[in-house]
Amino acid sequence: MSVLSIEVSDTITHELALPIESGLNQYNDEAVGFNENKPLAVIVRDEYGVVLGGMIGRTYLGLAFVDLVYLPPEVRGRGLGSQILKRFEDVARSRGCKTAVLYTITFQAPLFYEKNGWQRFGEIPCLPEGASRVFLKKDL
Repeated sequence: MSVLSIEVSDTITHELALPIESGLNQYNDEAVGFNENKPLAVIVRDEYGVVLGGMIGRTYLGLAFVDLVYLPPEVRGRGLGSQILKRFEDVARSRGCKTAVLYTITFQAPLFYEKNGWQRFGEIPCLPEGASRVFLKKDL
């Protein structure tokens, strides 16, 4: 067997990620027998078409994953977040997803998600002191 090395990187380039992602996808495809892993983004643009924020995630094996959510302060409080979340859930449902999952941090938006019908199923303390990662799910 050849000599292997292990390295640590602060940068995740396409070159580094591709063999890991494609290898895992191939393994999963062989185990499951199909691949329907699909990105899902709900984007908010201003009147000039500039992206202000939105929600990015994916659907895979009957689950919808919310990965990133951001709206700038000047557009918050208008119900836009709930509209984006509903649109994400609707598309996930149309793709056959039965459940959606995400995590947020206590200083971010757990109450927003709970107000929109999501349920906590776990919490893990993190930094800064007193904060926690909050894991939520919603049956679709």
